[in-house]
Amino acid sequence: MSKNYLSLPITRVVKNKVSQENDNVVQEVPITIFLNDKEFVTLLCSPQYLKELAVGFLCSEGILLDPSDLYHLSVNEEEGIINVRAAAGQAEKQFMKRYITSCCGRGRSSFYFINDARSMSKVNNSIRITPQQIWKLTTKLEEKSALFRQTGGVHNAALCTPDEVILFFEDIGRHNAVDKINGYCFLNNIELQDKIMVFSGRISSEILIKVAKMKIPIIVSRSAPTVLAVNMAKELGITVVGFARGNRLNIYTNPQRIAV
Repeated sequence: MSKNYLSLPITRVVKNKVSQENDNVVQEVPITIFLNDKEFVTLLCSPQYLKELAVGFLCSEGILLDPSDLYHLSVNEEEGIINVRAAAGQAEKQFMKRYITSCCGRGRSSFYFINDARSMSKVNNSIRITPQQIWKLTTKLEEKSALFRQTGGVHNAALCTPDEVILFFEDIGRHNAVDKINGYCFLNNIELQDKIMVFSGRISSEILIKVAKMKIPIIVSRSAPTVLAVNMAKELGITVVGFARGNRLNIYTNPQRIAV
């Protein structure tokens, strides 16, 4: 497994003082997924948990719907290639017809359109959590964020119950961190419908739809949501909590799950 950061020489300037030092800089690598022997997508990511990333991405795209859909997966880290054989369906055929965003790697599709949300069923789980439990979980997220403390260059995501962190992943891409959780749960048969996503980054429409496709009823972030994400969350029955830090938080949608 590749190292997730390198120590590089830098010139540091603090006020009037100039020094030559080393700084930890996070790794970023391109990983190309070949699906059924055809080049499918290239993701820019941190070079860890690549199997989970590939599976989570394909789940999010609707390529993998059930464990029986995945026939074979192999990772070649040196060449940056993941080979996947899976059941072919309409989602695979439609993938490259979608609009492309420039920020997430060549060929990665955008989930921007609200029609994506309307094609999904509403999340109905009635799990409840207190603000005190939320603050404890965000504190645990920070405590686990070793790579962020070393480099300042990654996002992190955690799958939680109201009382504990079950899974934790870091990646240069906030979408990737969520996909790694999805992929791990898919491969290990972990139920998601009664869990909470705790997240470090902005809750965009793309992140919201990934969470909705996972059927997770609550997403909590230390950062802000977008208006489109809030509108989608209302329609999909997902509770969005932002700016959860210290002893404060904002509940943007479906507040009945937060026991205040």
